[in-house]
Amino acid sequence: MTTLYDVLRRPLITEKSNYLNGELHQYVFEVANDATKSMVKDAVETLFDVSVTRVNVINVPAKRTRRARSRQLKIRRSGYKKALVTLAPGDTIDVFEGVK
Repeated sequence: MTTLYDVLRRPLITEKSNYLNGELHQYVFEVANDATKSMVKDAVETLFDVSVTRVNVINVPAKRTRRARSRQLKIRRSGYKKALVTLAPGDTIDVFEGVK
């Protein structure tokens, strides 16, 4: 079983996640494959000292890419699980603040 500190792997910082952060108070994290919504909620609340309103969990499938020379299909990137965490109004996470 994963511990509280193993649930969140890293924050995902993209253009879309910056929009979600600014407009909807949502933050995106890559999480462990066996993490559930309640585990993600507990981890974010204890690690960042914020109140979580909602958690959505998404399984991102593996990406298939082609090699340059032979044009054969190869799976390059493995799939992962990500979580969209919605915070209560007024709460922020400092990890994402320097990106804007």
